[in-house]
Amino acid sequence: MIFFSSFSFRSIRLFAFTKIFLIIIFVISFAAPSRADDQLRKKIGQMIILGFNGTTLDDSLRVDLAERNLGGVIFLGGNCTSPLQIQQLTASIRSAAMTPPLIAIDEEGGQVARLKRSNGFASTYTAYTLGSVFQSLDSTAAQAALMASWLSECGINVNFAPVVDVDVNPSSPAIGAYGRSFSSIPSVVAAHAEQFIDEFHAQHIITTLKHFPGHGSAATDSHFNLPDITTTWADSELVPYRTLLAAHKIDLVMVGHLFNAKIDSLYPSSLSYNTITGLLRDSLGYNGVVVTDDLYNMEAITANFDFSTTVQHAINGGNDMLLYIFNFDQISHASLCEEIIDTVEAMVNRGVIAESRIDDAYNHIQQLKNAYLPMEVAAQLSGVIPSDITLSNYPNPFNPATQLRFEIPVSGFVTLKVFDLLGRQIATLVSQNVKAGQYDIPWNAAAYPSGVYFCVLQSGNQMRTAKLMLMK
Repeated sequence: MIFFSSFSFRSIRLFAFTKIFLIIIFVISFAAPSRADDQLRKKIGQMIILGFNGTTLDDSLRVDLAERNLGGVIFLGGNCTSPLQIQQLTASIRSAAMTPPLIAIDEEGGQVARLKRSNGFASTYTAYTLGSVFQSLDSTAAQAALMASWLSECGINVNFAPVVDVDVNPSSPAIGAYGRSFSSIPSVVAAHAEQFIDEFHAQHIITTLKHFPGHGSAATDSHFNLPDITTTWADSELVPYRTLLAAHKIDLVMVGHLFNAKIDSLYPSSLSYNTITGLLRDSLGYNGVVVTDDLYNMEAITANFDFSTTVQHAINGGNDMLLYIFNFDQISHASLCEEIIDTVEAMVNRGVIAESRIDDAYNHIQQLKNAYLPMEVAAQLSGVIPSDITLSNYPNPFNPATQLRFEIPVSGFVTLKVFDLLGRQIATLVSQNVKAGQYDIPWNAAAYPSGVYFCVLQSGNQMRTAKLMLMK
């Protein structure tokens, strides 16, 4: 009897403990996002480019970069006061970022130039002056080389230029009136744009063709209303895109907020599946990153579509990155990055946006970053100095992208390279001096066949190897 009572008491305690344990697990499973959800949110974060106020990295943007995996930042005039200040700002952005960020600026030349005489650089000519007045490819190349050197020295890795709009309407308030087009002749626009791109590529800087499918004939400005180019736009405005695509010179395409009923009778170009996927991707054959023009302060969009509708159609239309020139919601003043991520995640969960569309966008972005940012080490993830050198990756197996995490206990020169089964080096992800700490580096293997690969980390005389399994 005593034994039975003791047994019963212990059984009751065990039952109670088990019940409490299961309740805790249940609560945690619903309170904390799953790893799969976290991966989705990180991918969505890479699809966002934000602007911000001030000349230093504010706390909100720092959190967006470090915790929400923000894909990029755009500098406007108010962010730039001097070369040294910009260098310090870009360094702080790279240091904070979970994944190497795109750091972008509009440096076209002439009136649309964020780096200019007033903040320590120099005055530059407009595209129209270079292409239609000077009519000199050498002059275009020389100016582009100068501007590219400024971006490189300041740590800026993306130029939202050149403009390849054809100067169909010299009075067009957003293009012709500011001299932003090289010429009214499409082939001349293409030739000068190619010179411009070559000089920025020489400095390892990403360039952007804008504003697809062509803003040069518009009679109104998308900052204030939605330009209707249905009767003024011509197929010849695609010549620069066709020419530069054939020459393999396109890194990024920015889509304008333009309405053309002959292409899409419902939505402007920036939200249009017919324009982005149908015309740009399927018809022209472009398979790189597509970014919207600003979605925050353009009445062409904000006066006609609400936030959720804009996000849904921008992504489903085929844009890979959404550009907002501010990082706070206008009404709630909360993080715009977090609001976009929450909105897109909810749409994916409801089936409004296919997860495969997010994966496609993420893969396009990582391919671009892998091509241009292999020497930019991702953010130091914590202030803790590790005790040993380590290397791992997640997910593994993967298709087609994985995240490599390494830790080094001592600052020094680090290399991180990928080899195939035959021992052939196929990628260099890091090759530079790195501070002691923990880092994440993305690797996109979309261009490689399924199989086993090896990633080798070397720091000083220490080496670590990780086996990577690519399964397509």
